[in-house]
Amino acid sequence: MPIDAAKALAAEPRTGEISWTTKDVQLYHLGIGAGANPDKDDPATDPDELRYTLESRLHVLPSFATVAGSGAPGVISGLSMPGVEVELAKVLHGGQTLEIHRPLPAEGTATATNRLAAVYDKGKAAILVLRTEVADADGPLWTNDAQIFVRGEGGWGGDRGPSTRLEPPAGEPDRTVERPVRADQALLYRLSGDWNPLHADPEFARRAGFDKPILHGLCTYGITLKAVVDTLLGGDVSRVRSYSTRFAGVVYPGETLRIRLWRREGSVRVEVSSVDRDDAPVLADTVVEHS
Repeated sequence: MPIDAAKALAAEPRTGEISWTTKDVQLYHLGIGAGANPDKDDPATDPDELRYTLESRLHVLPSFATVAGSGAPGVISGLSMPGVEVELAKVLHGGQTLEIHRPLPAEGTATATNRLAAVYDKGKAAILVLRTEVADADGPLWTNDAQIFVRGEGGWGGDRGPSTRLEPPAGEPDRTVERPVRADQALLYRLSGDWNPLHADPEFARRAGFDKPILHGLCTYGITLKAVVDTLLGGDVSRVRSYSTRFAGVVYPGETLRIRLWRREGSVRVEVSSVDRDDAPVLADTVVEHS
């Protein structure tokens, strides 16, 4: 069987050192649209945008944690774990959960520990949950859970896992913002470490069932968190405590994202869709918890 759940869950965690610099943070921020905010008259020099792009005043959007160290993201690295042998073309990123233990430094060195926390049998597919825990000399920094959806690899009678579906937000959103995605957004974003050819190679994308390369789900994830921070959290990245989403659909470079925001006590509910495809869902069951 391509996925041996018992072997995968019993495998020893993998631990290694990661490091990042201000340049890595700046490149990530540019990859999710920093310096191109359509709400600003001159976004490249706007003080609010310079916090993401200028090293002398740099702060770190928490979603940078998904690429810190420039290693393979969970959707790829999880496929190299013991007990997992599947084709990359069958794999999609199903969801992401990030817990922030303290604000991320603009440069640093830390220890990352990876393990498969769960393997779920969804019948026609399997879901792998790769957990990454990162700490530096001062203690824990963040915990990442990547939910990896593997088509055609379920059906062995295993645990189906919990439902991650939430009740739809009630009422009209408190804010709605739109964020254009550049035609070359995926090519820029992949320089932060996600080299999956699904996002750049038309032939590979067609083999995976898409008309053309799609945007990284984690790029949309970052664009969305930046919109939440800039719109409802006063631009203060340190207020983010956790951020979870389910990837409900794809985004093609060149489209525009419609991001709907509902304020809650200590959190923001978010729904993201594609303006260009009649509000086709992109991110669902999305929650940003904050101080």
